Amino acid sequence: MKISNIRFNNFRIYKGVNEINFSSSDSVKNINIVAGKNGFGKTTFLTSLIWCFYGKMMVEVEEKYKRDIRNVGGYENFLLTLLNREVKTQFENNKNKDYILAVEVQLNDLSIPAMPCESVLIRRSFNIDNNTENLEILIDGLENELTKEVGFEVFINDFILPREIAKFFFFDAEKIVTLAEAKSKSELRSLSKAYSEVLGIKKYEDLKKNLETLLVRLRRDSAKPQQQEKLQELLDKESELNDLIQINLDKKEDLDNQITASSKHSDYLQEKLIREGSGITVEELNSLKEEYKNLKEDSDEIKGRLKKILDIIPIVLSGNKLNELNNQLDIESTLNNNQSIDLISNIVLYQSIIEKLKMLGIDEKQGHNVVDSVQESINKFTPKNNSDKILLDFSPEQIREIKAVIDNIKNGFSIQFQSIVKEEKYNRLAISRILQKIKQAEARKDNAVAEKLRDEKVRTDKKIVSLSEEKGGLIEEISALEVQLTTNHKVLSEYEKNFKLLEADKAKSEVTQNLLDKINVIIQRIKEDKKYSLQKSILLGLKKLMHKDNFIKNVRVNVYDDIIDIDLLDASNNIIDKESLSKGEQQLYATALLKALVDESGIKFPVFIDSPLQKFDKFHSENIIKEFYPSISEQVVLFPLLEKELSEVEYSYLTPFLNKVYMIESKDGASLLQSYKLEQLFNEFKKDNYVHSN
Repeated sequence: MKISNIRFNNFRIYKGVNEINFSSSDSVKNINIVAGKNGFGKTTFLTSLIWCFYGKMMVEVEEKYKRDIRNVGGYENFLLTLLNREVKTQFENNKNKDYILAVEVQLNDLSIPAMPCESVLIRRSFNIDNNTENLEILIDGLENELTKEVGFEVFINDFILPREIAKFFFFDAEKIVTLAEAKSKSELRSLSKAYSEVLGIKKYEDLKKNLETLLVRLRRDSAKPQQQEKLQELLDKESELNDLIQINLDKKEDLDNQITASSKHSDYLQEKLIREGSGITVEELNSLKEEYKNLKEDSDEIKGRLKKILDIIPIVLSGNKLNELNNQLDIESTLNNNQSIDLISNIVLYQSIIEKLKMLGIDEKQGHNVVDSVQESINKFTPKNNSDKILLDFSPEQIREIKAVIDNIKNGFSIQFQSIVKEEKYNRLAISRILQKIKQAEARKDNAVAEKLRDEKVRTDKKIVSLSEEKGGLIEEISALEVQLTTNHKVLSEYEKNFKLLEADKAKSEVTQNLLDKINVIIQRIKEDKKYSLQKSILLGLKKLMHKDNFIKNVRVNVYDDIIDIDLLDASNNIIDKESLSKGEQQLYATALLKALVDESGIKFPVFIDSPLQKFDKFHSENIIKEFYPSISEQVVLFPLLEKELSEVEYSYLTPFLNKVYMIESKDGASLLQSYKLEQLFNEFKKDNYVHSN
């Protein structure tokens, strides 16, 4: 499946009609480039496609769209923000009748069951005059009864690209490091949900959830009148806690926005103070600002790593106790894997073996002798050590997590700790030097303008501190409410066990429970099958992309209940802490994981990549260009900042795979898509002084 043509009409910064064509007759040339400055419309380009495909359901693609829609007061208001501002203003002043917002995408090479076709055109539009949204789908230029019967939205989701996994085909290369940073249970569950969607497990888990809901409803319907009051009380409490948590989450988001706005204002005042306090040039000012910003970001990141490593220092100091714990875990793993089978005490098993032996012509007395001999052999070869006892009884997941911590402490804690401390020291000194320069720039105290700016900055900074404290209180309150919710849910579950099913519902409950058991087995089997192919795909991707030989020797995918976690292993089979990887290495891992997920999904859809080659050095960039982009999909569209995310040398590596290149240019405040020949792109970039701007 490939996109041959995209057309915008008045979509945000793209005023009027803008069209882009990706058609190609050469399967090797699968990469297209759409270059542009920040703010010229690269992210808007991706947003237009997601809106065209999913409309109001775009909230299920990315959390960002859910926030954007909520912040403007709903989907209808959000649609107004998609319309080009100038066109909207002209319409409001009755000066423009071109009030249609639209995006259309033409797809070729589709494989739709029972529907041979050459092309599918999807067009979503919004009429500002009557506030109506319209979606059209044409198969080979004509309307089709199948699309009408199943519904246009369902057709796109089921036959084009499921919205649940669209994020893996429209992604920001800089942000995918979040795939490598997941650590907490909630983060791993969220990531596991995404894995399940891509690997095709979600439909079975949805069925499982529906069956569990049915069982709950059957139990609740069986509650006696005197039990109904207590049940309703617990349900109301659960609903109330969920509402309170959501209210606090909304407040926290609002505080985040206020803190961001105040921080920007503080930076603006700081800039004004510097300008008032010295003859610093704009270039020097921008350089200082950028350096200070980067150092602060580095400081936050270093402090985060230092805090996490300090959390395990008490474990490091435990010394011999840590070794004792490790030995006990090994003992219990061995005991759990070598449980003696007592044939004699298991009557059903014993009788079954006797019957099988009779069928083989062995009489009952001899059969008893055979079974006794087998039991004697089992007892003989089963390790017996009275000193080995089950003391901890941890689950396999808990054992894995503890051993990962122990391996990290033994193999790299000291070096990692010293490295972080040294890094923090150098960063602190660098920040101190920058602040000293700023202080010197503010040295003129007799400047009335500077004094006024300084007072306002102090007030703004105090406001930021106050908002941050309020945010901290909200986070604590949310945490307390979540604990109450968990407790209430446990009480509710235990209370429901006391309900005796109505006679009419017993059969339904048994059938539902049997189905649920079978679904659980199927889900576990699929996860086991998928995990091995995912392991191989990720490892293959890492070996292609990384230039460190044997740095990552193996990959292990762990499946525990609703959690799918991934371990990277070194040559000694020890778990590599993903936080110890550099940002570039984390992005390489996330990139390899992303490619593996796209491959495993089996979905043939173009891949759109914003901010490519962020965080990569020139060696890794070359690997990404030569090994990743040409193979991730039959059609790839990159949105780079030239010279910052894609140098001329790197562009030359891409040239053998390039199909078409476009530049987003600005004219009279609107963006235009300009096509160039492959060899023209950087020449035009230099000629027009097309320089990246902060």
